Amino acid sequence: MDPSEETRRVLRHFLAALAYRTQKALRGAPPEFADFSAGAGTRTPRELVRHMASVLGYARTFFVGGVFQPEPLSGFDAEIERFHGIVADLGGHLARATPLRGLTHDQLLQGPFADAMTHAGQIAMLRRLAGSPVESENFLFAEISADRLGPAQALPAAPDPAWMGTVVQWAWRLARWQARRKGRR
Repeated sequence: MDPSEETRRVLRHFLAALAYRTQKALRGAPPEFADFSAGAGTRTPRELVRHMASVLGYARTFFVGGVFQPEPLSGFDAEIERFHGIVADLGGHLARATPLRGLTHDQLLQGPFADAMTHAGQIAMLRRLAGSPVESENFLFAEISADRLGPAQALPAAPDPAWMGTVVQWAWRLARWQARRKGRR
């Protein structure tokens, strides 16, 4: 089945959301964040970005063939640039309707694209653990564009007010309290 233009448009938008969320998680991070370790067996942010590039580079091989095994780069900024370069290249293949080889667009989404998005969330979580949390945002209003896949991403369009985090925490505590109380009946 030949994928529709709409399918490719949605996948390009997904890549744009990935680029946006990755940059949101990285923007303003202190320099030492690149090598922050949350504990044994966890990847550092630098390792996560390299892994994201690897996963997406693997996805790209289904468009162009070959093998992709990224060597570690000397700096975190270089890792980030490589990641965004691969995102942009994938977006270009989708825009040009380059045929996939041995993989469906659904598999592309459920495998490497979703995997990379998971890691963008892990980077955001590591920011919090490192003591430099990312501000919350209502992503429905984010300025995400398939024409902007590089590291230069728009600033948050609708950041949540600072007090919103407190409201969410209190709502969560209330829900836990109600669940415990209900369980005692």
